[in-house]
Amino acid sequence: MDIKPATQRPELLFEVSWEVCNKIGGIYTVLSTKAKTLQKISKDTTVFIGPDVWSEANPSPWFTECNVTGLSKWSKNAQLPEGVSVRVGRWEIPGRPIAVLVKFDGMYAVKDEFYGEMWERFGVDSLHAYGDYDEGCAFAHAAGIVIESIILSGYGQASPATAEAPRRGRKKKVMPTIVAHFDEWTTGMGLLYLKWKMPRVATVFTTHATSIGRSICGNNKPLYDYMSGYNGDQMARELNMEAKHSLEKAAAHQADAFTTVSEITASECEQLLERRPDVVTPNGFEKNFVPAASKFDAARAEARASLIKTANALTGAGYDDNAFIVITGGRCEYRNKGLDVYLDMASALRNMDACRKIIAYVMVPAWSKEPRADLQQRISADTTPETPLEEPVLTHWLNNPDSDAVICRTRSLGFCNIDPRVTVIYVPCYLNGSDGIFNRSYYDLLIGADATVFPSYYEPWGYTPLESVAFGVPTVTTSLSGFGQWVLETSQNYFEECGVNVIGRGDSNYHDVVSNIAHAIQYLTCTDSRTMARIRKAAMDTAAKASWAQFIKYYDEAYSIALSNASKRI
Repeated sequence: MDIKPATQRPELLFEVSWEVCNKIGGIYTVLSTKAKTLQKISKDTTVFIGPDVWSEANPSPWFTECNVTGLSKWSKNAQLPEGVSVRVGRWEIPGRPIAVLVKFDGMYAVKDEFYGEMWERFGVDSLHAYGDYDEGCAFAHAAGIVIESIILSGYGQASPATAEAPRRGRKKKVMPTIVAHFDEWTTGMGLLYLKWKMPRVATVFTTHATSIGRSICGNNKPLYDYMSGYNGDQMARELNMEAKHSLEKAAAHQADAFTTVSEITASECEQLLERRPDVVTPNGFEKNFVPAASKFDAARAEARASLIKTANALTGAGYDDNAFIVITGGRCEYRNKGLDVYLDMASALRNMDACRKIIAYVMVPAWSKEPRADLQQRISADTTPETPLEEPVLTHWLNNPDSDAVICRTRSLGFCNIDPRVTVIYVPCYLNGSDGIFNRSYYDLLIGADATVFPSYYEPWGYTPLESVAFGVPTVTTSLSGFGQWVLETSQNYFEECGVNVIGRGDSNYHDVVSNIAHAIQYLTCTDSRTMARIRKAAMDTAAKASWAQFIKYYDEAYSIALSNASKRI
């Protein structure tokens, strides 16, 4: 399908993120799936810039260093600060966009001087910085210098020249329209550097989740009932978040266009950052990860077999293919991602009349130590055990089993005592194909589920439920997720219509949420095969509505606003 932007697009676009060629979170999914659509619109006019945190012994599996016309020549001759170096190549994702990885160690030596400059110019208060603040800022500072160097080298300028220089009659190259797009507070210093050094460059800043909003929720404070009473600066001082909040707020105010990913986060930005985003840019998805129709059923069968075999090896419960498999996943944020709700929902199902036995998987990376050797032996033996293993709810041993919130709650709910009606299994590791138990990626297992549940309390967008419906797996999420709100705005809220059930959630209805989600899963366990086929198709149709082909227009609007504002400044 041809994709034609409705508004002005930049002739050269830089996008900077800590997650370029660095798969650690949801922003990686945003950028890596969006890239294919950007390439379709205008091939190789987007340059992604990410951190070079790799080595020869541990290379990035997502980056290939190779020749890129113009950029490779620049990289060999670039006059960069000591301790800053670059590698030019391709991001190994659909569309294979241009990527530049930046080594930024040299920026630590000038950190204090740079922080002082940012305080004087933009009021960024780095005095109380700690943790990953210096690392993010060092990378962003280096990324800004790299963008400046690329532009000054003439990369992207129109050739052959079409504009006449005045008086002399000689032709000169035409400077392109340029947008530099920065994602999340970790890149904010790069935006401010360009605003200082290269004001002709239009800037876009996207906050995918405000640092102070996430912190409020992570500290078990009610965000939504008291939103109108919160002051971002005051809460930053209270929660020791001054540096990150100050940087994020400055980047939001200095950007030529400010965006976020959902209406719920736009309201949060307006209250806590004191600027309403210019555009809401919902996160799209590409179905490149979904097997083709000819391979879909086989992939689903293999995933189900793996999930059921592991459950049987752990529990000895003798589940067959009729078992109902439900999964939750994502970042390991116990309250924010609703892991507490999920476990209580699984417990509630033990007292309900489900029509199938239920295996409830919790797939969130935690501080895992190693895959269980006893579980590996049972899986490789290819027999059906009749007795459970010790701690039959855990696939990998943990370094901190007595302080991990998920395993502690699982134990307290009694799931270590096998009840074949409902089994909870905790997978506390990254599912990247080499975990030692499944040796499959998360997507390779997701396709085998009968349903997913993502009962988030704090979820600016919500890729996990969108990924689920892309695989035809019906999902339950909440009205506090951006994706859930989008579903409520665009569809009828029931499984047969959209493959999604959005549960209303606030600060004061925890137990109702648990009960409502449990009833939704009970309903699915009793659904006949014909109805389930309709639900799975409806889920895939919903995913199609959320493709990048549909959502890229919002980015085009943001780029157009940024270019317009930059032109006024120049």
